[in-house]
Amino acid sequence: MKELLLVCIGSFFGGGARYLVGKAVQSWVAVSFPWGTMAVNITGCFLIGLLSGLSLGGQISPTTKQVLVTGFCGGFTTFSTFMNENLLLGRDGAILSAVLYTLLSLAFGLIAVIIGYQIVKL
Repeated sequence: MKELLLVCIGSFFGGGARYLVGKAVQSWVAVSFPWGTMAVNITGCFLIGLLSGLSLGGQISPTTKQVLVTGFCGGFTTFSTFMNENLLLGRDGAILSAVLYTLLSLAFGLIAVIIGYQIVKL
């Protein structure tokens, strides 16, 4: 039960951070491309890579990993929103934008996870 509560606390703050970061990034651009969600997901990928690398190296405890990786990062990143935005782009006829959004998200997300792991090795 303790673990569940810790994950819920992390998710609460991750969800709030997702809202704030996504809105802030989206307000900086004047186009309908979902930059806010993409920035959140790439940042979340970086954080998961960094925190998982720290966990593997024993620098953070399993409990801290649960709070930050499962809780915070789980609440922060947003795959369902990513998929919905792709659907909306496609429905609106912006197929090229949907494909670009998917490819950029996947490529930069993977790069961000790798960078997160690599920072731990420094």
